[in-house]
Amino acid sequence: MREGLREGMSATVHTVVTDDMVARLGGQMIHPVLATARMIEWMEWAGRSLILPYLDDDEDAVGFEICVTHTAPTLVGESFSATATFRARAASRIVTDVVAANARGVIGQGVFTQVLIPKAELKRRLEALRKDRPPNQTGGESPRDADP
Repeated sequence: MREGLREGMSATVHTVVTDDMVARLGGQMIHPVLATARMIEWMEWAGRSLILPYLDDDEDAVGFEICVTHTAPTLVGESFSATATFRARAASRIVTDVVAANARGVIGQGVFTQVLIPKAELKRRLEALRKDRPPNQTGGESPRDADP
């Protein structure tokens, strides 16, 4: 990892909640507000955006752990942001504090940890998974396709 990433540095991403970002289970809309999973997706994107400029050319990072609370709703059509702030590096682990907010205030917060990995190692691991995949395990029924 390149030098320069310091405690307190942050990256923020912004978006507007769309119909495909609302809470759904089994293909059915549960609530017409931002889904927790979509909020987390944007928190992860903020965390990745923070470290991208510091990754070496032969290096990547993967999500390792996220612990988040989702404390307030955001309606379709409303904007929100997700910010990741660098807290610490412990060996190959990059720890960030993440916060999501809309115009009314904080909607979620927590901690997101990524693990640095050489690109060649990641490629090797993914190829091994594909090679060792059991027969007839090419996909399957998604929760959206399952019978309720």
